[in-house]
Amino acid sequence: MTEKKNLTEALKKYFGFDKFKGDQERIIQNLMDGKDTFVLMPTGGGKSLCYQLPSLLMEGTAIVISPLIALMKNQVDVITNLSENEGTAHYLNSSLNKAAIDQVKADVLAGRTKLLYVAPESLTKEDNVEFLKSVKISFYAIDEAHCISEWGHDFRPEYRRIRPIVNEIGPAPIIALTATATDKVRTDIKKNLGIVDATEFKSSFNRPNLYYEVRPKTKDVDKDIIKFIKQHPDKSGIIYCLSRKKVEELAAILRANEIKAAAYHAGLDSTTRTQTQDAFLMEDIDVIVATIAFGMGIDKPDVRFVIHYDIPKSLEGYYQETGRAGRDGGEGICLAFYSNKDLQKLDKFMEGKPVAEQDIGRQLLVETAAYAETSVCRRKMLLHYFGEVYDKDNCGNCDNCLHPKTKIEAKDQLVTTLNAILAIKENFRSDYVIDFIIGKETDEILAHHHETQDLFGAGADDDDKIWNPVIRQALIAGYLKKEVENYGLLKVTSAGKKFLKHPSSFMIVKDAEFQDMDETVDHDGGISALDPTLSAMLRDLRKKVSKRLQRPPYVIFQDVSMEQMATDYPVTLEELKNIQGVGEGKVKQPYAQEFVDLIKAYCEENGIERQVDMRVRTVAKKSMLKVKIIQSIDRQIALDDIADAQGLEFEELLDEVEAIVYSGTKLNIDYFLEEVMDEDHIDDIYDYFSESDTDKLSVAQDELGDEYTEDEIRLVRIKFISEMAN
Repeated sequence: MTEKKNLTEALKKYFGFDKFKGDQERIIQNLMDGKDTFVLMPTGGGKSLCYQLPSLLMEGTAIVISPLIALMKNQVDVITNLSENEGTAHYLNSSLNKAAIDQVKADVLAGRTKLLYVAPESLTKEDNVEFLKSVKISFYAIDEAHCISEWGHDFRPEYRRIRPIVNEIGPAPIIALTATATDKVRTDIKKNLGIVDATEFKSSFNRPNLYYEVRPKTKDVDKDIIKFIKQHPDKSGIIYCLSRKKVEELAAILRANEIKAAAYHAGLDSTTRTQTQDAFLMEDIDVIVATIAFGMGIDKPDVRFVIHYDIPKSLEGYYQETGRAGRDGGEGICLAFYSNKDLQKLDKFMEGKPVAEQDIGRQLLVETAAYAETSVCRRKMLLHYFGEVYDKDNCGNCDNCLHPKTKIEAKDQLVTTLNAILAIKENFRSDYVIDFIIGKETDEILAHHHETQDLFGAGADDDDKIWNPVIRQALIAGYLKKEVENYGLLKVTSAGKKFLKHPSSFMIVKDAEFQDMDETVDHDGGISALDPTLSAMLRDLRKKVSKRLQRPPYVIFQDVSMEQMATDYPVTLEELKNIQGVGEGKVKQPYAQEFVDLIKAYCEENGIERQVDMRVRTVAKKSMLKVKIIQSIDRQIALDDIADAQGLEFEELLDEVEAIVYSGTKLNIDYFLEEVMDEDHIDDIYDYFSESDTDKLSVAQDELGDEYTEDEIRLVRIKFISEMAN
């Protein structure tokens, strides 16, 4: 108990915090007990404190091996500000002159320095090794430990030399820390550092406050980014690009559009980089456009958005870079632009590298593409990649969960997939498995004589695009796994084998389809810009129309439709049809013309440059599911029977029916209401919506009380909207 109390007192004394976050206290105690320690903790989790605090409490000097000069400087500044003594923390790297190096060594030998940051390149220099042999070392901390692994997103060969150097300098406990590591990377790190028996601390990778969205990368991507930043004025953000050239170009474009932005990459001199970093921390600059060189160890808690101009080379890199948003627990928008052409470019970059390195790089790209193209919850996908199970089906904070796609039954396709993998002896990756299933006679398949197998071409009659989502979602569901050591080979799990014996429903969502960069495509995002003046004018008009027609305002147009009108400025009825929640039925209402006339006049009076030039929206075709639902209701089939027939939960069916009536299609569900509801209940709920100025379910539930179920309220609301709005 005393030890625990002492650690908390030390935390308060040196860092001013009253309590530890997560596993910090256990990690520190483990290290102070002289044990090797492995820490896997997401960005913003407080990794640096895990070695900073024990270094101040233990006898001797802690050696912190860190990959970036910027990171070292930042952390030494932090410790210097906390400590009353000069020289408590130093760094030893190529940026120091001889006099500065002599001063560092003098402070270390005098016992003043508790933390010595060293770049891996500096650690291997002979004179530094000799010097450190004479120093009492409390422990070694290897920060950004994923740099050790070729499977990590930032492999550095010099990290592989750390263990032999540590052996030469002298033994002391080792603490390895990283924010991103799959099982494969974790194994690599421990093996290479010789700490296979280290106590492991793994924090959750879930950052609930981060919103994840992937948009198609079109030729107008610069305009999209400018528009996004303008709708988040005075907020700090980082934009990551893969090339220095694009960093410079984009920073210049942003500045030309009156956005306070600066470029940051390794090609700039250290003075410029330091000044840019400080200006960002001091909020003289709002946006940094950077290569991945920026952000490691930058302690800015209020970065509100991270944009990936180019899709990253790996999900580890993506996760770490997005992790720099919302470290204070506040808003953090993570927006990535994706196109197949970018993937092809990244693939091309690998040519000329050793074959093994190319193989690893391509497998990492496959995972990134899977994340970008999936229609599954992005949070679930990311956490699964890092070996963590996310139980919820809808996280409510990513584009796929805010705009869910219709699920389809894929039981038969999963059976086909599992059988195919077993037939080819679980010895191939997903691209090979798909070629085998669809009956594609590739050179590789012919070489293995798999075209003679009974199951070759077993899925030839299905849409080719279904197999990737089946495999990806089977991995998440635990029916398949990818072999860690032999990366990418698909294996059927025991759960998969059980499924084959007793197949049951397996609902999936198809992947999103991305067009090439030179095509302009629609991208509904979870985030939208809004013209507040126009928004107010549209609301006034809606109020006027609602009084004239004696209907509640939300019956005229939903809030979500109003917001999109004030964003996209539709000036014709045809353009109005592209607005969310507006369909053919709505556009035929006489008042629809009043709204487009108002928007047109407003644009002309204010010289508004409409966004239709920036992105051409396409009319989404009515899905087959919606058509089937409308036809079934016309035939007066009970709604619960329709749900069963379409493989939907009842609540999911109501979601679909609501979308149909809100967009302007009239549906008569009286036959079902009369069957399942009390007439007085129907009248009470109907009267409530007639007098209410909101259609929100939560408000209706509060007003109406517990005697009415949520399903009853939703059903009558559907009847009301259908009759009054359409």
